[in-house]
Amino acid sequence: MKQRVQRSTWVTVPPDSILFGVVAALVGIGLIMIFSASSATAVRSFHDEAYFLKRQLSWLGVGLIAAIAAYQFDYRKLAKLASPLFLINLAMLFLVLIPHIGFESNGARRWLGFSSLSIQPSEFAKLTLVLYFASVLSKSGGIVRDLRRGIFPLATLTLVASALVLLEPDMGTASLLVMTAFVMFYAAGARLSHILLLTGAMLPAAAMAVLHSSYKRARILAFLDPWKDPQNTGFHIVQSLLALGSGGVLGLGLGVSRQKFFWLPEPYTDFIFAILGEELGLIGAVSVVILFVIFAYRAIRIAVAAPDRFGFFVAVGCAAMIVIQAFINIGVVTSSWPVTGVPLPFISFGGSSLVVNLVAVALLINIGRRRIVR
Repeated sequence: MKQRVQRSTWVTVPPDSILFGVVAALVGIGLIMIFSASSATAVRSFHDEAYFLKRQLSWLGVGLIAAIAAYQFDYRKLAKLASPLFLINLAMLFLVLIPHIGFESNGARRWLGFSSLSIQPSEFAKLTLVLYFASVLSKSGGIVRDLRRGIFPLATLTLVASALVLLEPDMGTASLLVMTAFVMFYAAGARLSHILLLTGAMLPAAAMAVLHSSYKRARILAFLDPWKDPQNTGFHIVQSLLALGSGGVLGLGLGVSRQKFFWLPEPYTDFIFAILGEELGLIGAVSVVILFVIFAYRAIRIAVAAPDRFGFFVAVGCAAMIVIQAFINIGVVTSSWPVTGVPLPFISFGGSSLVVNLVAVALLINIGRRRIVR
């Protein structure tokens, strides 16, 4: 008697409206805070207080188009595209380092293009790394528990990508690549002892990179005691803490920040959370933290309910790259983490970051709306 083969089919369910609402709220807060935090700089440099807001709105349009495409695309097909996308991204990271090809600003060479129209390959590297690792891990089975044949080859690729980013220099994004990769390793079932061993093996190289760079060394020392040199190495952190302290519980009021008037460096990018805390107070700052916590919870739910292993790993990776970055940024602003120069997802000014994060969210919602019916 022949056995009947039970086939499974996919059905779609309504998208996660809570996750969508959280991201919409974060983007909305970001637009408001970018306008407020950048207005003084925009007037001084471009004679247009809405200059940075207009640019962010343009990138938001690009991001929404890309996100809609990612939402409607059958994400399973990305498994075959993951390898070429990751290799192309590695090539772009290499091109960034070549003079007259990579665009330099504020002592860092992180962009391709021109000052008015440029992309940051290191931002896209986070997403392409997630897709590539998801493709490999979804097919690897239990081999990930083998150090030599399992996670060591992937850890080596992570080290190559992060080293290229570190040379820009961008230690923050380089560390994010490593942390996102390790979260995916753990989710795949890798032994914690192996992950700790790899971490220990990377620490000497990270320490050498810090010790051989006076700039990075100064950042670490400033984190340990920002008040020791408040006018130089500790200036960022001291001004950030002054902004947060000035806000109190209720804040000074939207648009009333004093630190954005050329006291706090990077007020609309890396340190926008400090301006948010100054203007909207503890209530506003905690509200943003709660939104990211809800985001993490909904993303984990999507990952757990993913209909296949590739979708599971994509969801885990997308959630990790956004949530880890958010809390590192908040940690930097509150002097709980060394200054690393990473933006606050959805809120900080930055086109490449916004586009990548919106695409990652679209992939999350795409995975979450699919279910298997047997």
